[in-house]
Amino acid sequence: MPKAVRIVPEIESPAGQSITFMLAIGPVRQMCRLQTTLQTEKQASSYLQKHRKEFERVARERFARGEIDDGVVHLTMF
Repeated sequence: MPKAVRIVPEIESPAGQSITFMLAIGPVRQMCRLQTTLQTEKQASSYLQKHRKEFERVARERFARGEIDDGVVHLTMF
């Protein structure tokens, strides 16, 4: 299974940064959004990269259960 993840900057929100990334699930590319409490995009991106495997696992589980809101799997910090 491909492990490609593409990180896309997201608009700053008052509750912290949100990072959007694409997850390869077989031939499907699924958009995922990680909401953090971190103040900068760089911090949020670094946090995502540090915990990438865990977030990919959770995103795949939610995708399999159909927990998709407007075509996006929503994730939050651990």
